[in-house]
Amino acid sequence: MSARTLGLSSRIAAACGIAAIAVTVAVAQQAPDRSKPPALGPLPALNLPPIEKRKIPDGPEVWVVGLHKVPTVHLQWVNTFGGGGNGEPMLASLTAAMLDEGAGQRSALEIADTLDYLGAELTTNSSWDAASVDLHVPVARLPEALPVMVDAIMRPTFPEAELDRLRKERLASLIEVEDDPEQLIRFAFSRLLYGTKHLYGTSMLGTAPALHGVTTADLRNYHARHYRPLSLSVLVVAGDVAADAVMPLLTKAFGTGLPGGNPARLASPPPAQLDARHVYLIDKPEAAQSQIRMGWIGVPRSTPDFFAIRVLNTILGGAFTSRLNNNLREVHGYAYGASSSFDMRRDNPGPFFAGAGVQTDKTAEALKEFFIELARIHEPVPPEEIEKAKNYLALQLPRNFETTRDVAGSLAQLHVYNLPPDYYATYADRVRAVTAADVKRAADQYIQPGKFAVVIVGDRKAIEPGIKSLNLGTVTVIDAAAVLK
Repeated sequence: MSARTLGLSSRIAAACGIAAIAVTVAVAQQAPDRSKPPALGPLPALNLPPIEKRKIPDGPEVWVVGLHKVPTVHLQWVNTFGGGGNGEPMLASLTAAMLDEGAGQRSALEIADTLDYLGAELTTNSSWDAASVDLHVPVARLPEALPVMVDAIMRPTFPEAELDRLRKERLASLIEVEDDPEQLIRFAFSRLLYGTKHLYGTSMLGTAPALHGVTTADLRNYHARHYRPLSLSVLVVAGDVAADAVMPLLTKAFGTGLPGGNPARLASPPPAQLDARHVYLIDKPEAAQSQIRMGWIGVPRSTPDFFAIRVLNTILGGAFTSRLNNNLREVHGYAYGASSSFDMRRDNPGPFFAGAGVQTDKTAEALKEFFIELARIHEPVPPEEIEKAKNYLALQLPRNFETTRDVAGSLAQLHVYNLPPDYYATYADRVRAVTAADVKRAADQYIQPGKFAVVIVGDRKAIEPGIKSLNLGTVTVIDAAAVLK
């Protein structure tokens, strides 16, 4: 290479180097400031599609929501007679589970084959507050799939063989629960909090004696009493349909109605609130973790403090960045996750609880941190933390309307909990209206750890001395089988 060529190459390399430095400097100058979170912009508007409300004579009220991006439709039929509205939670759950195990002229296998051929999905469910049947199907197949859904709602056959199968499955599940601390803690907490005389003290799964005693006649009788008349129910239809076009099809399918039926809501008294702390230990020798759950009787869904409680719980344990999860997971590494929840129900106050699965050798330390956070939530919460919680709740709302299934399920909640028509339209504003004083008042009223039931499932030999050293109260040892009877 000549000296002239070498000189030219050197000048080009130098120029490229200078350019690279300039680009690097420019990029560095444009780099985002990672020392603080970016500022949130204004909340996006939640533009909900209009609901067209119609009525089928002697049938359900129909709410139609047109969503035309995908040629599918989701139907959710719902009534308000779940396990909490009738005093028979196991029968409510079993009846719903049996709806698609034989209906009309089809067996369980024929129902499954028909739905599979149509590309449809049928699900049945019963919660404490409602019973529901969902159908998800391509719009073109709705005329063929709808009769299967209607038969499940109106004409279930409750075959003996299918009940025997479900009974065996549930009995096996109860055996598994007794051996699985993570499942057992849920059963145990409800039983120890509500007792044996309140319906919330027993799982909707049932108990072994009740499962052995249930018959198909019981299920038919329950269906006759609580699925009629259809005029008390709502059918939400969300998808690529129009009300005028779909109503003749729905009217024909549901038009025969269900004669008779006069369901009455259970007028049971609310459960008695705890007035002192109770500590319970369920022994699971050699358990790798301790399962902790603590709390007391919470509030019904109808509470006027709903939005204040939502903000409060988001701060305490209702989000990944909440205080409990940050303390137990991020700061101390005692648990994979820690949380809290107000399980609000329609007919009676559901539980408030906080809990986690923690390392066995850190059980006492974890309990101590739980009570530190439960005490700290009564102190004034910094404004920025309240604002963060309100943003979290408001910005989460659109996730409830991402799919036709989401839309139908969210709108059905308006019927189940008797919410106002503008509930979702005003949700963000009502969240934002919560003040620091509201959060403080809700914490003082609804979180009183001195009156909590504290339930721990774990290796008694390893954890009992540490638990007793905290002086939380007298430790009562409970047999695992006792909370499942």
